[in-house]
Amino acid sequence: MSHTSREIQLASRPQGDPKPDNFRLVEVEVPDPGPGQLLVRNQWMSVDPYMRGRMNDVKSYVPPFALDAPLEGGAVGQVAASGDERFSQGQTVLHQLGWREFALVPADQARPVDTDLVPGSAYLGVLGMPGLTAYVGLLDIAQLREGDAVFVSAAAGAVGSAAGQIAKLRGCWTVGSAGSEDKVAFLKEELGFDAAFNYHDGDARTLLSQAAPDGIDVYFDNVGGEQLEAALFSLRTYGRVAMCGAISVYNATTPPPGPRNLALVVGKRLTLRGFIIADHFDRFPDFAREVGGWVAEGKFRYRETVVEGIERAPEAFIGLLEGQNTGKMVVRVG
Repeated sequence: MSHTSREIQLASRPQGDPKPDNFRLVEVEVPDPGPGQLLVRNQWMSVDPYMRGRMNDVKSYVPPFALDAPLEGGAVGQVAASGDERFSQGQTVLHQLGWREFALVPADQARPVDTDLVPGSAYLGVLGMPGLTAYVGLLDIAQLREGDAVFVSAAAGAVGSAAGQIAKLRGCWTVGSAGSEDKVAFLKEELGFDAAFNYHDGDARTLLSQAAPDGIDVYFDNVGGEQLEAALFSLRTYGRVAMCGAISVYNATTPPPGPRNLALVVGKRLTLRGFIIADHFDRFPDFAREVGGWVAEGKFRYRETVVEGIERAPEAFIGLLEGQNTGKMVVRVG
């Protein structure tokens, strides 16, 4: 027996900003699962900034998406049929074959999730890869210490909003940047940031120095570019930077120049360290225990921007890169 499914394929590689015609909605037939496979009816799928890099045909830490084939990414759904005794029909699982309504998932690549306390979408955000990224970036990469002053860019996004709250709950002072006054209010009033600024309001260096006049110890970098340069000016001696992403340059057609003030790294004895979360999945149990506990206790807040329908997944992804989301951007597939 086969099942009719719609999926989003990469029709062409974007040049600069992704456009709707870079994607294609296709109807396909998906067979029943064989031994060691699960047929999953996806309920939620994730769109994430790293996916933009996979749309380019360049060598990187992960292979590029193939043309005329479905894209991939985090998804949560229910097992419609199981070819593995460890999973039962109706069970909710997390896997990496999003961008489609039905997925034939190797059972070894699926993880059961509990949706009694939180919706399945939370495992694509606060309790999933973005939350783990914030946790590892702060604690392991930036070596967060109680009392640090922490600056988080793109702080209203999925990773940034988690990073700011982890820092606060670990006893730090936090400042965040965001792209609108509503997001700035969200950071201060809902997430408890000590200070925040709208990076559209002027020069990033001035805005950061006004928000954090005594300087910062840690910068969690989701943006790169001008905000990285501003952070280098504000970092105190022996400051640390966790370089998670550089969304400000993901759509650039030519590589932008690096920060003009990179020489400060020497005099201030700064540490700048990039990381890829796939290298740190061993930290998931600690993350789930600590952050999952905070979520259960109501100490940790999260927000989602929900786009309805698999056919609107490209729209959600484009909107993500344009900063249209507050918190995690997810697509409700059904």
